Amino acid sequence: MPVQMPAPELVAEGAVQVLALLQGDPEFDAFRAASLEYSDDWQCFTGFPVVSEWKLEDDAEPLFEEGLRAISLKAAVFALTNDDRAAEVAIAVPVDEMTHAMLAQTQLLHRIASRYGITVIHQTDQEHTDYTSDSYTADCYRAAWGTPPPRYWLDHDEVVRRREHLGGLYESIGMGRSGREHAITFEAVA
Repeated sequence: MPVQMPAPELVAEGAVQVLALLQGDPEFDAFRAASLEYSDDWQCFTGFPVVSEWKLEDDAEPLFEEGLRAISLKAAVFALTNDDRAAEVAIAVPVDEMTHAMLAQTQLLHRIASRYGITVIHQTDQEHTDYTSDSYTADCYRAAWGTPPPRYWLDHDEVVRRREHLGGLYESIGMGRSGREHAITFEAVA
């Protein structure tokens, strides 16, 4: 039986509280720094690159803020429903990608969330990246913080269009399936 989703205003109230708790934690600065530390190991071909004229140095900070808001919305829905699936509200692809960077800081995020009884929700096989500007998520976001920044909160159809364009560009340089395979043979090291 589907869970009755809480009113966006209730979710917004909870999300604003969750965000304030996260940001006020003594380990928040370390969490932010770790989440924004992008080494050469962090590569994504279909998440961040769907942002027009994406540049890590310019986009990381504002996208970090959007990732925090997404985590806060999910936590608020969970607090109101106690349902993992209901809490997996639709998130835009670039924002979801940033939440992955945040979730990779497992010990910091767990300690921060645990101090306040916050349940951080994310399970890849249950996540929804089919966000639209007229969705439940958008209604909750607007009630909490105003209009979601369209640079990062891209509608699903636009993400699909941009991924197809990127896929064609990747194919032109020998990267198949948007970076999931290639036929490049590297020279053996002697």
